[in-house]
Amino acid sequence: MPDALQFPIIDLSFPDRFSIANLIRQGCVDHGFFYLVNHGVDEELISKVFEQSSNFFSLPIEEKMKLVRKNHRGYTALYAEKLDTTLTTEGDSKESFYIGPLADDLNQWPLEEDLPSWRSTMETYHQKLLSAVTKLLSLIALSLKLEEDFFEKVGALIEPLAFIRLLHYPGDLNSSSEEIFGASAHSDYGMVTLLVTDGVPGLQICREKSKQPQVWEDVPSMSGAFIVNIGDMMERWTNGLFRSTLHRVLQPRQDRYSVTIHPFPFTCSVISCVICSWGQKIEMLHSLQILAKTVLWNVWKAVALSLVHQDSHP
Repeated sequence: MPDALQFPIIDLSFPDRFSIANLIRQGCVDHGFFYLVNHGVDEELISKVFEQSSNFFSLPIEEKMKLVRKNHRGYTALYAEKLDTTLTTEGDSKESFYIGPLADDLNQWPLEEDLPSWRSTMETYHQKLLSAVTKLLSLIALSLKLEEDFFEKVGALIEPLAFIRLLHYPGDLNSSSEEIFGASAHSDYGMVTLLVTDGVPGLQICREKSKQPQVWEDVPSMSGAFIVNIGDMMERWTNGLFRSTLHRVLQPRQDRYSVTIHPFPFTCSVISCVICSWGQKIEMLHSLQILAKTVLWNVWKAVALSLVHQDSHP
């Protein structure tokens, strides 16, 4: 039996930020994953989020469908999504609820009389997570040998499109000969993802996604820690130095709950796939066909130029 995965443990409260940044770099290069502790989100609040998540998913399907997803906010039913579109199965065995930026008034909320304190709990959690993400991105900047306020200066944190997903993987589904996943194989397409689970196993990663047969490894949960993984956008920004790792969730034997946040930079102007003329390094970045609809142009340009500058000034 292979040894359990060992991810770096990143302590946001540790005073030596450069040492922590080096650990982040190690985790992002080796696995694309690490644990985040002392992140500033109270255990009590996390417990309330899981309790409220369970309360919502326990509602009758008719009630949940009243909040069916629109504008990327709201409820998504069981089997409605399939992250690996090459599969012939009907869909992933999970249901979810999306909560977007709090300022745009597009979110859908259960009625207060049905689920008291549900909205206020999720709003508080959203705000706390954004604070943790801001601190984490400053360390990621240091890990790339940039100034720690780099992402803030270039606009990556201006009105970020931060989406929380509440996820429920039912454990009492009828078995069949068809292989069904809780979440089929995929990589995330944003900057980073912060995940917290209820401790029920199921998450797996494939470190070498281009090799066949694929080797999948279990990711242990850690009490009080977020599991952080790098997304496609950050992989592109770093010219493949940081890896956006393929991962999936197996169909659990018991109910499994988790919560993720996916922060994206935001602006009204987005980049399109054009040929760059800044030199080979930037052309390599662009040749990876980054997801154009989610990339902030000035962040992309600034990161690319900084990486070129590092190469020319060892």
